[in-house]
Amino acid sequence: MREENIKIVETYLSALKNKDLSTALLADDLKFEDPMTGKSTGAENLKAFLAGFLPAINDVRVIQHICEGEYVVTHWEVDGIFGIISILQKFRVENGKITEAFGYFDPKPILGS
Repeated sequence: MREENIKIVETYLSALKNKDLSTALLADDLKFEDPMTGKSTGAENLKAFLAGFLPAINDVRVIQHICEGEYVVTHWEVDGIFGIISILQKFRVENGKITEAFGYFDPKPILGS
């Protein structure tokens, strides 16, 4: 299960890198939160939000995964027009899809402050 869950998270990160969110394995009732979105639900809501950021992304790099059961915590970086932003994100993977995604990062480069 460990390797399968990491692969599902990597598929999501590859979807960001390749600017094709249709390949992300997200549960319809996904719960997500980060400094830019606040708390929200729904895979389509996350995709709609992320679609506005896709043109700003040049690269996505995984630094490390830590996996325990259905949880994968990933330290990753997004390199884009705002510079390099380091992100720590906790994912929950159930039945082959991401059901929760909680991201932690400093939003100041994006907000211009």
